[in-house]
Amino acid sequence: MEHNEPYGRVRAFGNQLIEVHIWLREELEQLREDVDAYLDGHGGLPRKLQAHCLTFCSAVHRHHTGEDGGAFLVLADQFPELRPVLEELKRDHNMVSWLLGNLQKLLSDLGPESDPASIRAELDGLSSLLETHFTYEERQLVSALNAVSRPDWDVSKPDFLLVPELD
Repeated sequence: MEHNEPYGRVRAFGNQLIEVHIWLREELEQLREDVDAYLDGHGGLPRKLQAHCLTFCSAVHRHHTGEDGGAFLVLADQFPELRPVLEELKRDHNMVSWLLGNLQKLLSDLGPESDPASIRAELDGLSSLLETHFTYEERQLVSALNAVSRPDWDVSKPDFLLVPELD
């Protein structure tokens, strides 16, 4: 659909959400691979892992903060039936934030004495929660986001749709 067709740009918001989730999934997978390589004695420096983790964690935080403080308010207003879903997703955001904090702490202390099992367990937990969260969010919100009318989002992407490498 072209952007000059009625609702052409608006319908892209749900699709853009999926694109952001794909990017975040890819970044998490790359972080997991880098951590595994390091823990197996084949990877780079802990400092590089910490920087990658910080970039990833910041991107997830900005995405979720943008949803909670912007997109979810718009959706709750335009689609009141989604309010219970949005509250559930906000609870997920709090759990993700807590797990990201744990991961950052583990990676900031990364060294030869680090426990590989605890680091991998933290990454596994975060990966599982994010995958479930993203899948649920996409199933529940993409159609509504595609129907939202927000001219200000046409002019400037909201925070929850920004991807550092692309924007």
